Amino acid sequence: MTWRESFPILKAHPDLIYLDHAATAQKPQVVIDRMTAWYETENASPNRGAYGLSASATITYENAREAVLKFIDAGKDATAVFTKNATEALNLVAYAYPFKPGDEIVVAISAHHSVIVPLQIAAKRTGAVLKYLYVDGVHGDFSEQMLAVIGPKTRLVALPLIDNALGVLYDVETVVKKARQHGAAVLVDAAQAVGHRPVSMQKLDADFLVFSGHKMYGPQGIGVLAAKYEQLEQMTPFLAGGDMIAYVTEQSTTYAPIPKRFEAGTQNVGGAVGLDAAIQWIDAQGIERIAEHEAAMTRYALLRLSEHPAVTVLGPKLTMERGALVSFEVEGIHPHDMATLLDQNGIAIRAGHHCCQPYMHHLDKAGTCRASFSAFTEERDIDALIMGIDHARKVFGYDRS
Repeated sequence: MTWRESFPILKAHPDLIYLDHAATAQKPQVVIDRMTAWYETENASPNRGAYGLSASATITYENAREAVLKFIDAGKDATAVFTKNATEALNLVAYAYPFKPGDEIVVAISAHHSVIVPLQIAAKRTGAVLKYLYVDGVHGDFSEQMLAVIGPKTRLVALPLIDNALGVLYDVETVVKKARQHGAAVLVDAAQAVGHRPVSMQKLDADFLVFSGHKMYGPQGIGVLAAKYEQLEQMTPFLAGGDMIAYVTEQSTTYAPIPKRFEAGTQNVGGAVGLDAAIQWIDAQGIERIAEHEAAMTRYALLRLSEHPAVTVLGPKLTMERGALVSFEVEGIHPHDMATLLDQNGIAIRAGHHCCQPYMHHLDKAGTCRASFSAFTEERDIDALIMGIDHARKVFGYDRS
């Protein structure tokens, strides 16, 4: 079976050219089938019942956690907390991390709003100071001048592994090294990387690694906060209720061990099952093979778009390693108009600020068009994108020849 044949949405919409994987990836049939089987034959609440089905659900849920930890090479010093999505995982850290007045929080200007906004709220609530690590929009490495914002008062540094606006791949290890000099923790938003390329939490030496299931061929509604035990041990639970407690009296509560204390209420076991199935699918295809294919499609897109006289490509150039997405501008056409006209030809892209308004302001851009790629992207999809751009130019009165 080819990669394209693995995805039922392409059978339901045979003319669809889907170039918005950075927003959400499509789901292979095996993920859908595994989740259906769970709900049809295995569904029960984990961690609660003494009966067999509940005990089996507990094992299934914990197996999914172990699959996640292995997939990201978390190591024995870290665990994984299941959340609703990457956004909830980021909010968990922002709310629960013990910031004090005067602490400094350093955030990459290219970070997603899901990183920036929760940390803005945390800074206002605790009296911490929010500072920004500025980037140039092309290179993923950091100069000493850029890193100077990280200092003795820095408590947490947050940055993407790959930013979702331009696809820049960042030199996280250098940032971690600088943070360690000042005893600061590092949070890495890996939502655009996990499932698309090998990611090792141990190699990055991240204290927190966050990603979503739906961007790595898994279901929506499941996210992961992978974190070192030493960091979670100093954090207060973000949500309270059933399953995160050890013992409750009228006036006090003893929390369950980590990671359970951060998973209040009945969890999305079906989502965890689907995420586990997505990991198995990726492993079966080979993460290196997927990464190589996506890199080839990205290079082809960069080449074709760069050749177009009306297109300006933003972000890393052809020779630089980058994520599987390309942001671009089309002369004389607003990104939203471009996306609408492309949709009329069955081509799905993203247009706008990509949840990175501070980054867009830093780059002096109102927004961009963004095409992003996956295992089933083919050169013909990118060729269709170029033809769609030409069509849009004609609609707007350009290229009348």
